[in-house]
Amino acid sequence: MKCPACHKETKVVDSRLNSEGTSIRRRRECLKCSKRFTTHEYVEQVSLLVIKKDGRRQAYDRSRIITGMLKACEKRPVSINQIEEIAVDIEREIQKKHDREVPSSVIGELIMEKLYTLDEVAYVRFASVYRQFRDVNHFMNEIKVILEKERDSIRPGARKRS
Repeated sequence: MKCPACHKETKVVDSRLNSEGTSIRRRRECLKCSKRFTTHEYVEQVSLLVIKKDGRRQAYDRSRIITGMLKACEKRPVSINQIEEIAVDIEREIQKKHDREVPSSVIGELIMEKLYTLDEVAYVRFASVYRQFRDVNHFMNEIKVILEKERDSIRPGARKRS
């Protein structure tokens, strides 16, 4: 790397990984003028596009996931750290399975899957908006599904009714 002052070669004096392990901070010193400066090294992420239900494409934005979960978890015993961890997990899953574009339905289903294991009330709240429940019957059907899953998990040999 060249010195920003005299444009000569530099050496690395110190390197440190940031707390999340996503970047490296390097202290450098110019071999000629002895000026010190800091550089940061990041992995370059390919921008991900979300394909909306109507076919439009929009830049992926983790804050939208966090905002949706915050609304669903309002007044629930769920910490912001738990919500942020879920958002990071979802982002990792998306990056593993999708190159440049991901349908919004994939993101919505991942959020619901994570909320279901975290807080069932938050799950139903999110599902009501995501699946656009139109009346109380939609809520009741979703609650019945939750109750059946709980009953089946309590009784391992139990069969699901059709």
